[in-house]
Amino acid sequence: MRSFTYERARTPADAAASVARTSGAKFLAGGTNILDLMKLEIETPTHLVDVQDLKLDRIEATGEGGLRIGAFVSNTRLAADERVRRDYGVLTRAIVAGASGQLRNKATTAGNLLQRTRCPYFYDTNQPCNKRKPGSGCAAIGGYARQLAVIGGSDQCIATYPGDMAVAMRVLDATIETVDAAGQTRTIPIADFHRLPGSTPTIDHALAPGELITAVTLPRPIGGTHIYQKVRDRASYAFALVSVAAVIRTDGSGRVAFGGVAPKPWRIEAAEAAMPRGAKAVADAVFAGAKPTSDNGFKVKLAMRTLAAVIAEGKNA
Repeated sequence: MRSFTYERARTPADAAASVARTSGAKFLAGGTNILDLMKLEIETPTHLVDVQDLKLDRIEATGEGGLRIGAFVSNTRLAADERVRRDYGVLTRAIVAGASGQLRNKATTAGNLLQRTRCPYFYDTNQPCNKRKPGSGCAAIGGYARQLAVIGGSDQCIATYPGDMAVAMRVLDATIETVDAAGQTRTIPIADFHRLPGSTPTIDHALAPGELITAVTLPRPIGGTHIYQKVRDRASYAFALVSVAAVIRTDGSGRVAFGGVAPKPWRIEAAEAAMPRGAKAVADAVFAGAKPTSDNGFKVKLAMRTLAAVIAEGKNA
């Protein structure tokens, strides 16, 4: 790990200003992702701004009937919150499906949204990776790509977004609140938060330099049966080959988002009108334009079969 300087921020705006004015600076919260990347020298921040003391760790009801989740609420607290378990069960199920209890105790809501890809070529500094080093090439294209994206990738990058929590938040239409170096706030729909790689795979999200996540807001509960199904190579502590976050009504209608298949949580709202007609109709619309490799073509059919199981469970709940 390379040397770096360190400070504890006093306010969200101070933290954002410090990162914005310091070349190579990064925020530090739970540290479950960035510290691993620093040990491998994939991330090499010159300065860390510790934001753990900013008191952004509350879960509060909103005036619109939803919930406002502080950026530094731990995954464990969020999954266990009575209101989340009752009204947003897909979120609790997604969080519990990811990582170990020890990691969930440290991982934060904002940090979970910002975690970087688990593409093996991204983690191997001996291999070319446009996400790690722009212009170096993508070893995954033409390499072993079983875990990687079947849709949403580009000729620069086919990495998948690794998280579970964000897939559930995508199906719930969460919004992300931020503050910048000037103290200005804004909200970002989660649909617009994670970016596709295109020609700039180093840019993972819509945050400006120094912009800090302060909270995530969930809208009023939408009812239905909340389900999260995660298909993986082993029963625990593994990233999804395919995951399905869904809210299913008794008539088979509802909402669905997929994980493990794209560089961001993958939801096509227009396809949800086909849910009463069955999983194949939805999958045909969701994965139109998919470009799987010879290693991961199975993911499209796996996603359809997983969705079929989810729809059946929801209708019979």
